[in-house]
Amino acid sequence: MRPVACGECGNSVLCEKFSPAHTQVQWTGDAAALCPRIAAEVAAGRLSARVRSCPALRTSIEEAVREGRLEVPADVP
Repeated sequence: MRPVACGECGNSVLCEKFSPAHTQVQWTGDAAALCPRIAAEVAAGRLSARVRSCPALRTSIEEAVREGRLEVPADVP
């Protein structure tokens, strides 16, 4: 797993790509305390475990893939 920092809030998560569509994200702390977007959802009454993603973090992960900081494995026939 590789660290990826959110371009919006700076929070760092660990990520691994298994395919172009499959990304594993491991939060290194309490997501609701670290991510302002998830914190807003929790403040609105949602459980943090029910918030599937942060759009800003998703953008940062996609950028890490484009820049080669996070690799997607080659397809295996």
